[in-house]
Amino acid sequence: MRVLGIDPGIAIVGFGFVDKLGHKLTPVQYGAITTEAHTPSEQRLLQVYESAGALMDKYKPNAVAVEKLFFNRNVTTAFDVAQARGAIILAAAQRGLSIGEYTPLQVKQAVVGYGKAEKKQVQEMVKMFLKLTAVPKPDDVADALAVAICHAHSAVMTNKINEVKRT
Repeated sequence: MRVLGIDPGIAIVGFGFVDKLGHKLTPVQYGAITTEAHTPSEQRLLQVYESAGALMDKYKPNAVAVEKLFFNRNVTTAFDVAQARGAIILAAAQRGLSIGEYTPLQVKQAVVGYGKAEKKQVQEMVKMFLKLTAVPKPDDVADALAVAICHAHSAVMTNKINEVKRT
């Protein structure tokens, strides 16, 4: 199973493709889609949409996992991120891909085992799970890989639950 993990944003979209075979997780490709500040928002959204779609076409994931929105104060930023998130989900839906959505707490729980883990702990676990030599930068990339790992673990749990229900 190949999962595309996404940490959505309007300036930086972290992405990470992870293959899961049995219990083994292997990084395929990861990085960031970036858009220029002071560019009209519709152009930034188009760039996010087209870039995400091109990545999906190139790396052929079976599923896309997207981090759900979480914001404290800046509502304007949240709207921009929500729009970028929607553009990515639309690109995935147009390709018939299954979509998983996870809160930051769910991602931390799946990757670290503790829902209130610090960002550094999540990054170190991503590095360990994927046998990377360094924590991916910027942080959005490590976050996207964490979302992919979360989905890979969740998909395994869902399959096990469904097997139990069938018996």
